[in-house]
Amino acid sequence: MKANDKILLAHGGGGQLSDSLIHNTILPRLSNETLNALGDSALLDIDGTKLCFTTDSYVVKPLFFNGGDIGKLAVCGTVNDLAVAGARPLVLSLALIIETGFPIADLERILDSIAKTAAEAGVKVVTGDTKTVETGAADKIFINTAGIGKKLDCANLDTSRVKEGDKILVSGTIGDHGMTLISKREGIEFQSTLKSDCAALNSLTVKLLENLKDEIKFLRDPTRGGIAVTLNDIARGSGQSVLIKQSDIPVSPNVQAAADMLGFDILNIANEGKFIAVVSSDAAEKAVAICRSHRLGKDATIIGEIQKCVDVPTVEILTVIGGKRIVQMPYGRELPRIC
Repeated sequence: MKANDKILLAHGGGGQLSDSLIHNTILPRLSNETLNALGDSALLDIDGTKLCFTTDSYVVKPLFFNGGDIGKLAVCGTVNDLAVAGARPLVLSLALIIETGFPIADLERILDSIAKTAAEAGVKVVTGDTKTVETGAADKIFINTAGIGKKLDCANLDTSRVKEGDKILVSGTIGDHGMTLISKREGIEFQSTLKSDCAALNSLTVKLLENLKDEIKFLRDPTRGGIAVTLNDIARGSGQSVLIKQSDIPVSPNVQAAADMLGFDILNIANEGKFIAVVSSDAAEKAVAICRSHRLGKDATIIGEIQKCVDVPTVEILTVIGGKRIVQMPYGRELPRIC
């Protein structure tokens, strides 16, 4: 068996290898109209009621980190996948795969975090499952969550609606989650403490969609692969090109310093409490104002715009020294086990 005939850690990184695995191995065997849309959530029409349905698994390492833990991450990640699909999240399922020997005290801590985060997000855990495996078979604990939300009537999100001149908004500073985890994982101490941005975004996305309706054309939470993956998805889905300005991208100085020191491209680093939005040009400033009026969007900024595609849809960044470079889809993973 060749190396490329095996699953690699990088297949879970959200970049080119993940994309290849989905399109070449998974979709050919499970293809259907709903799945093929490959959205953050599946859109279902149940007797005239439009519901969004999503599922995700969490294998984050370490389990506990500044700003959250695997339990909070599981709730926020699933809520956010529903939120950026234009839904109001309603209910979650919770499945636990736990290693033999895992401390009950740690399990209780994780469950308390799940309960608190779900209550704050306005969702309920209504069903679940628990499995145990031998020591060493699951790296302590893995969590799977699924979520259902009701699609907002005002949400009309599709990359096909993205047009030349539309603005690209990010709801806050990027890279906080990924750099917090890698520093914790490697035992690296910085003068200023790094903190994950892990948060449930539904209260902000609902507010934005209800106020601007058709002016919001696309939403995505840039988790694995960071904003580089999201921007490339926008270009590929819309058939348009993307230009962003490095000087306009909000990054905490501490996060940027950590990324520079460790050799990471901040555009590829995971986020767990931010979203990217494509907004019509006329509504862009209002969208920023709405975001900044919310605690989770106080650093919201327009970072670029959609441009006409001349040849192949590309993502470019205008650097602080005035040059341009292409922002490519990451190949594998900058950081494994990030969510």
